[in-house]
Amino acid sequence: MDHLRLRVRARSWLGNLEIAKIMNSEHTRSLAEILTEAKNELKEFVETRAELLRREMEERIAKIKIVAPLAIVGALFLSTSFLLLSVALVALFAAVFTGNDYRWFFGFIIVGFLWSVIGGTAALMAKKRLSKRSIIPQKTIEVLAADKAWLQNEARSIL
Repeated sequence: MDHLRLRVRARSWLGNLEIAKIMNSEHTRSLAEILTEAKNELKEFVETRAELLRREMEERIAKIKIVAPLAIVGALFLSTSFLLLSVALVALFAAVFTGNDYRWFFGFIIVGFLWSVIGGTAALMAKKRLSKRSIIPQKTIEVLAADKAWLQNEARSIL
């Protein structure tokens, strides 16, 4: 029985000796090596975040490049149709005021006021929707916030 205990103790002592060797070999790095490693890790960290931001912005620009020509063509045709329909609506209102010398003036005033109300309403709705959406790259901000929390956690655990 004592022989078995001695064997267990010897194995335990040898295991502790190996652990001590490993720990001592890990702590033999110089301060310059540690600082160089920390600098490299920080550099890699910043490069990763910059790459994330660059890719996110490239995706947005690529979408804009595809959509912009279509939007210009659409705006051109819509503005032409808007002008034609406006003149037709003015002529309709002018026909209502047949006996009046200012019938065309009244037609243009009525249609102009109508378009002002509709345009103002659309502009307010667009402003509300745009204020809900940010042009700031959200994924990058979320990752940076998570990184900040992680770094603060690490700093607290070290101190």
